[in-house]
Amino acid sequence: MASQVNGHSSGSGAQGGESLREDLQEFLSGEAPLHQLDDLTKVNPVSLETVLRCLQARYAADTFYTNAGCTLVALNPFKPVPQLYSPALMREYHAAPQPQKLKPHIFTVGEQTYRNVKSLIEPVNQSIIVSGESGAGKTWTSRCLMKFYAVVAASPTSQESHKIAERIEQRILNSNPVMEAFGNACTLRNNNSSRFGKFIQLQLNRAQQMTGAAVQTYLLEKTRVACQASSERNFHIFYQICKGASMDERLQWHLPEGTAFFWLPNPERTLEEDCFEVTREAMLHLGIDTPAQNNIFQVLAGLLHLGNVRFAHSEDEAQPCHLTGDAKCSLRTSALLLQLPEDALLETLQIRTIRAGRQQQVFRKPCSRAECDTRRDCVAKLVYARLFDWLVSVINSSICADPASWTTFIGLLDVYGFESFPNNSLEQLCINYANEKLQQHFVAHYLRAQQEEYAVEGLEWSFVNYQDNQTCLDLIEGSPISICSLINEECRLNRPSSAAQLQTRIESALAGSPCLGHNKLSREPSFVLLHYAGPVQYHTAGLVEKNKDPVPPELTRLLQQSQDPLLKVLFPTDPEEKAQEEPSGQSRAPVLTVVSKFKASLEQLLQVLHCTTPHYIRCIKPNSQGQAHSFLQEEVLSQLEACGLVETIHISAAGFPIRIPHQNFVERYEVLRRLCARTSSGPHSPSPPEGHSERSPCTEAATLQAVLQDILQTLPALTQAATTLGDPAKATPAPVPVHCGRTKVFMTDSMLELLEHRRAQVLEQCARRIQGSWRRHWHRKQERQRRAAVLIQAAIRSWLARKHVQRLHTAATVIKRAWRKWRIGMAFLASKELDGVEEKHFSQVRLPTGSCLLPQTQTSLLAAIIRLWPLGLVLANAAVGVRGFQRKLVVWACLQLPAGNPSSYLVQTAQGQAGVTSIRALPQGSIKFHCRKSPLPYADICPEPSPYSVTGFNQILLERHSLGHG
Repeated sequence: MASQVNGHSSGSGAQGGESLREDLQEFLSGEAPLHQLDDLTKVNPVSLETVLRCLQARYAADTFYTNAGCTLVALNPFKPVPQLYSPALMREYHAAPQPQKLKPHIFTVGEQTYRNVKSLIEPVNQSIIVSGESGAGKTWTSRCLMKFYAVVAASPTSQESHKIAERIEQRILNSNPVMEAFGNACTLRNNNSSRFGKFIQLQLNRAQQMTGAAVQTYLLEKTRVACQASSERNFHIFYQICKGASMDERLQWHLPEGTAFFWLPNPERTLEEDCFEVTREAMLHLGIDTPAQNNIFQVLAGLLHLGNVRFAHSEDEAQPCHLTGDAKCSLRTSALLLQLPEDALLETLQIRTIRAGRQQQVFRKPCSRAECDTRRDCVAKLVYARLFDWLVSVINSSICADPASWTTFIGLLDVYGFESFPNNSLEQLCINYANEKLQQHFVAHYLRAQQEEYAVEGLEWSFVNYQDNQTCLDLIEGSPISICSLINEECRLNRPSSAAQLQTRIESALAGSPCLGHNKLSREPSFVLLHYAGPVQYHTAGLVEKNKDPVPPELTRLLQQSQDPLLKVLFPTDPEEKAQEEPSGQSRAPVLTVVSKFKASLEQLLQVLHCTTPHYIRCIKPNSQGQAHSFLQEEVLSQLEACGLVETIHISAAGFPIRIPHQNFVERYEVLRRLCARTSSGPHSPSPPEGHSERSPCTEAATLQAVLQDILQTLPALTQAATTLGDPAKATPAPVPVHCGRTKVFMTDSMLELLEHRRAQVLEQCARRIQGSWRRHWHRKQERQRRAAVLIQAAIRSWLARKHVQRLHTAATVIKRAWRKWRIGMAFLASKELDGVEEKHFSQVRLPTGSCLLPQTQTSLLAAIIRLWPLGLVLANAAVGVRGFQRKLVVWACLQLPAGNPSSYLVQTAQGQAGVTSIRALPQGSIKFHCRKSPLPYADICPEPSPYSVTGFNQILLERHSLGHG
């Protein structure tokens, strides 16, 4: 958007867009860091990116609970946090006047439900729906909520009632380890995965004291008893028996140490849940005494030995399959522990009984190896399923209160999360079907919450269309034709069902549904359902058989023959049940399939939830490795989609996801009034003086509303201008997607984008004006600085010139002073030595034409100069001083030329010019120059050298060739 507004290049536009998004995010988030946002609805805009960033920031700050409107998002910390679930913290949330103002916590949800029951004149039942995938922390959350209610809902007055309430609470809490031991298992995703769904009713009396509880279970994964995936384990109770039993108990149950069982994979793994003593103590508190416990564990040991019974192929189809080598011993031990006849057990597993005809004639047919294995597994699943149901009934009879003693309840629903595996079958279909129903319930409740918020803000608004999952539900459970009905119909038909045939029927009968797809690359028969959380591929192989869940009558009759007290309770010999198991051919009752039973229990559960006020806790697993301080956005995003939060975000986006308080809206978008012509005398033009700090709140609110209405009046013009720019032909007035509530301004994402676009335009205009003013000011400042620099440079140059001239003048003064002093000294020395000069050397000298004899004064001067010949050179070269012949004498004396033969040299002088032109003489031997330091301080220094001046002594040119005589 920034590149379009400002017209920059792609690089600068990207940077501008990033900065604009950061600025907008900071504004919408109210200038609060993400880890301080307790509610995801405060993240503006509500999008996947901002939700993930907020959750990640809070998880990094060790804040694991975040509100999302009417939902609490719980992140699994994957590390012990004891202070987060201490009884002291429970009491703090319970005693808080407004617990919703405390940090988000599961105790906040628990306290809210408890106060809703307690404060209403006609209390309404409450329910808490805990959902999430395996390993997200659903079991731990339910356990902590039960502990919370046991603490806050126990305040009896008398000592006797206190003991009764304490016993009830202890039984309710002890039901957890028992159900986890028999219903949970270690899977690839979770070490303590619940393999069943449960709904716990915490029953309260009129004084809001907990008097009892009831447990209802859904869809136990009983196939895990006989079939475990790779790297997974069986139910915890089997490992607890093998690891925690004493030596005597091992001998009694025929579980010697080191024995391998096919149905007990990965026994070397030791988990925290493998605590046999905790399970036994909990069972004891629930009323299951030690003999009954030993009986239960003996039956479970018999199932383990039954799993070691293996069959070999029979060469003759008319003969039953034979047992393998060690299978006979396992069969004998299993029959002994289950107290079944060994021969009857083997015969039931090997031979199938068929009743046909009107006379119900009995035919006995040997089973194949696969059928023998199936019947063996069926016995184990049947026994374990009935044992689990019996335990639930015992727990309910122990903790459930008299219906007359309680008036309301708080329900805890711990259901499976959305599942999608490489191989999905009937279990995943039922689980995802339940999640679809609960998602529909959640959406309806969320819409009601949205409606209430809009009503509080005074908005007259109805929901727009949103993505509803009713189409997917119609595909699964609709009437008259749906996937469930087709599967049930295949079960009712008295014919073998094939996977390809079931796939063909589903695709042909439901081809018009938009939620049904097909994977063309799949080699196995399958169909694809487009759930709200994503597409899932279901394989049709074995789907009908699992739906039938067939239990051959001979297996039930075999178990009814057991002499074990527990099996007699689990498989009673009821005449009515026997009559139902052997109906006549004409009056056969319809088969009650797994899908039908699950659908009925799910409808009953939803009826209960519709009569309650629901609260939602979405458990999220930050990573699949179970590592602390690790937040993987891809995995968290998939879970947010699976638990419905993404759908909630989409619903929020379909309405008004942007909600800005009035004050923040005015502060950010007041600049938009520059786009419209306003008179200076308008009511909103003059800004209130800042000096009046004692304005009343009413005045401030009125001013705020006036400015707000002024801004809102500009929005239709902005919308129409945007429409005109997009398509001039469709420039018709359209309703502005902005609504002003009592405290907030509601708008859509498109409107927010338009406002930001126009705001960027205004800011760009202001920026250009500021830039123009700044450039003008900068150029003026630069010009002033340039002028000042020129003046400073001129002043410095003149100062440097003056200093240079001063130094030259000083040097010249010193030279002149020294020269005068030397000249006076030389004159004085010369006058003293005039009397001793002999003139005989000059009398014989033949002077050239134009010369005259040296007077006596000059002769005396020559003798004085001979001794100081360097100074004589200076004197001879000076512009003033001796002239004519005297200058020549000075030169002769300085060079010590022989006076006897004047014809051997010639001295040429330039009359009227300073200096000696040349001295030419024939060499009469070696000539040595003894250069001494000049007594003049500045004799060798010339401030400004000139090409016509000489430095040091005057130049003396000596030429070796012969000189001509003048």
